[in-house]
Amino acid sequence: MAILTTIGRAAWAAVIKARPLHLAWGAGDAAWDTVLVPPELGDTALVAELGRASVTATGYAVADEEGLIETPTGNYTLTEDPTNSLYLRFDFGFAAASDAIIREVGLFINTTVMTGLPAGQTYFVPAELEEPGTLIAVERFALPLVRSPLTRQQFEFVLVI
Repeated sequence: MAILTTIGRAAWAAVIKARPLHLAWGAGDAAWDTVLVPPELGDTALVAELGRASVTATGYAVADEEGLIETPTGNYTLTEDPTNSLYLRFDFGFAAASDAIIREVGLFINTTVMTGLPAGQTYFVPAELEEPGTLIAVERFALPLVRSPLTRQQFEFVLVI
């Protein structure tokens, strides 16, 4: 049986890094506040998407105990050399879903937004999407995130391929 090599995984990370990336967030299902239902491998969309932000920063990362990028599975440091660990950061502005409850996020590749939107717009509601793209990673929260118009929300991930 063939395996996907480390350099092959780095090549896939480079392909993903070069494409349009958005992080969508959604209200999910209020029933998850009692019993969280994990996402499934066959998921293609969020349960209740509210909007999505364009990627703010991308890079390659390497595992590093002293690294400043902290994840639940370990720390990382950015590197110029392509690796199979892709660093992604997304910033949601103060007004983005400012009074919502967030229970889910999903990483989408190849989203197409409608033409004619303001130049520099980085947050999009579902009605502003021409094509939602492909969901490549999804997470649901055990504790919902309550948004506030006084908070600029940031999400930081290391996607290991």
